[in-house]
Parts: sequence; C-alpha cells; structure tokens
Amino acid sequence: MSGAGTPGNLETVDLTYPPDAEEFRAEIATWLKENLPQGWGTPEFSMATEERKAFNEEWTEKLHAGGWICAGWPVEYGGKGLSLLQQVVLNEEFARVGAPLRADFFGDTLVGPTILQWGTEEQKKQFIPGILGGTIRWCQGFSEPDAGSDLASLATRAELDGDEWVINGQKVWTTQAQFADYIFLLARTDPNVDKHAGISYLLVPMKQAGVEVRPIAQVDGSGDFNEVFFTNVRCPKENVVGGVNNGWKVAMTTLGFERGSSATTGHRRFARELDVIIDEARTRGKDKDPLVRQDLARVWSKIKIMEINGYRSLTDALNDTHNTAALGACNKMFWSEMHQESMNLAMDILGMDGQILRGGADGVEVLPGMRRGRSDYPVDALQASFFFSRSETIWGGTAEIQRNIVGERVLGLPKEPKPAAKAS
Repeated sequence: MSGAGTPGNLETVDLTYPPDAEEFRAEIATWLKENLPQGWGTPEFSMATEERKAFNEEWTEKLHAGGWICAGWPVEYGGKGLSLLQQVVLNEEFARVGAPLRADFFGDTLVGPTILQWGTEEQKKQFIPGILGGTIRWCQGFSEPDAGSDLASLATRAELDGDEWVINGQKVWTTQAQFADYIFLLARTDPNVDKHAGISYLLVPMKQAGVEVRPIAQVDGSGDFNEVFFTNVRCPKENVVGGVNNGWKVAMTTLGFERGSSATTGHRRFARELDVIIDEARTRGKDKDPLVRQDLARVWSKIKIMEINGYRSLTDALNDTHNTAALGACNKMFWSEMHQESMNLAMDILGMDGQILRGGADGVEVLPGMRRGRSDYPVDALQASFFFSRSETIWGGTAEIQRNIVGERVLGLPKEPKPAAKAS
C-alpha cells in the first residue's frame, strides 16, 4: 500500500487503494511535511518539554485551519465531507508520522457524531462549531459504581423542573472530567418503565455549582479517571439528544462510534510498543532465549492479525456487509487481551528492573501512543503502559460482555441466564 507503511518490525500488507485515494494521501503527506515542527518524531523532540508544550498549543489551530478536524463530517456542518476511504487514508497518514488528529477525542469521535445523527438543528448550531474549533472540552458520563457492564442499571436521575432538568447522582471512571466544559451523560428520566426505556441522553454544563469532581489516582501516578457527583445540577430542557427516554438507543450509537474507528491504524501503537520490547530483550540478551523468542513471535502474530482484521473491517464497511456490534466486540476483546499479554511479556523481560521506578526525574519520558509518567511516581513508558493495560479489558465494554455479544449475535447461543431474584 503506497504511503501506508507500518512502523518497526511489522512489514506492510501489500494492498493498493484506488488512484484518487492515493492522490489524497499525497496531499495529506505534503500538508504534514509543511506543518509539523522540525525534529518531529525524534526522541529529543518528545523529551523537549517547552517545544512539546508549544506544539500542543498551536496544533489544534493548525488542524482546524487545514480542515482536518472531523473532516468526514458533512460540509454544511464544517467538515470536508470525506468518503469513508478518504477518512481511512487521512487516519493512516497522520498515524504514519505519529501526528495527533483530534482536538478532543470525546467531542470529535463520540458526542459530535452523536449530535449530528440525533440532535436538533439548534443543538448542532450550538455545539458543533465548538467541537470543530476545539473550544469545548467534553467528558463521558455513562458508568456508575453499580452500573458498569450493566449500564441500563444506572441510578443517576434527572427530573424536569420548568425549563430545566435537575440531576442527582454519581458517575465514575470519567476521563478528563477535571478539564471538561460539558459532560454527555445518561440519566434516568422515568423510573416507572423498563430500565432501558426510561433513560435520556443529556448535555450538561460542568462548570456550575453542585458538580464535584474527585480524581481517582492510579498506581502509576496518573489521574485521568475521576468520580463525578451531581447534587441538584441543572441542565437546559432542550439539551436532551434524541428525545426524552430514548437515551439507550442514542448511547448505543455513541458506543458504536467509539468501537468502530481507526480500523486500519489501531494496531500501530502496539507495533511501536513491540519494537521497544524487542529492543529491551536484545539489550538484556534475552532475545536468544527460545521461550522469550516464542512469546515475542506470538505477540507479533497477534498484531499482524489486528492489522489484517482492520482491512477486513474496512472492506465490510465499504460494502456494508458487517455486523457492527459483533465485529466491534471481537476486535475489542482481541486487542485488549493481546495488549495485556504483551505487557506481561515486557515485565518478564525487564525482570527485577521492572519492579523499580525507571522513569526520569522530570516524569515526562514518553513514546508515541504511550502514557506519560509523573515526577511523583516516575515510571517509564513500558511500566505506564503495563499499568494502563490492566484496565483495557474493562473500559469500553468488559471482555466478558464482549464474549456474550459474540456468543449471542454471531454464534446464535442462548442469552446468559439472569441471576436468581433475591428471596424476600
């Protein structure tokens, strides 16, 4: 495939896109070459705090000026109206050089497309420009302490009071809540109907009295996750997306956007990470160990499977022949479990060195696609990725739930029996 090389030890799948898609690829590659800063992609640039800070401040504006943020959206709503294949090429070229493509993941990828599909014209006019410009930051309020995999059991409630909804309840594992301007959340608006039928999808301002954000400190020192408490928090009546009590259907659309994106680029971060693991094995002389070599080959094979399945997913999407829910479940289950396997191997290769804090004193050692350490708990990039991988079989739908989806919707197995009711 022209221009779509895979990093490191994974050779490119030999595919060719249509000529017009390759012309578009060249256009994107030229733009990136002209707009990325000198030294981009080198370890020195990644470690240069001031240069990286300046890049982060300027890049969103450049993306917006180039029209690359949400470029697949309709032209009338500020996008470029790109075809699916053009969007794939765009993602591939940005991934090839490791350049960020999103201003705000939750806005660009989740709530924005949901508003476009389900929202009123007034909602689109109010929120879409801010998402495109990167001026509104979002977080997602779905999970609760007693409603994770069984999301429909949520207890957060919203009651109509004149022209406003009054919200009380709690959300958990809310990424970036401490920075968000809005949260798109699910709340129970009718407790007297089936649990799936009484839920609404609300766009709620975060900067108001009654919203309390409590960071959940992770073992690696990061604090992206939060608990969010709502006490008589107010939301305009018109901020319901998709209609009152229709939130379950709307939410399933949002989760579909989350699980279906980046089909041909999702494997790349794992490929880069595998390069680092292999380098560690060579440095420590463990690349000669037949058991280590076998484990490295197994991880390599699974990343290749991810790459090939990505192209299968693209083909199905182009031909409209895929079962979105089942395909997303299979992919999520596969990569999350594969990543835990690869990170366990990384820690085995590090041996006792993996038990000590290996990060720099400034806490900013970082590799493409990997999480940063912090100065108060200076893990290195592999250690940070190991810690985060433990959560990946949980968020976005647990591995157990994904197996249920595959069993029921692909294999036609009977539904999992519900727990017996408690004796009164």
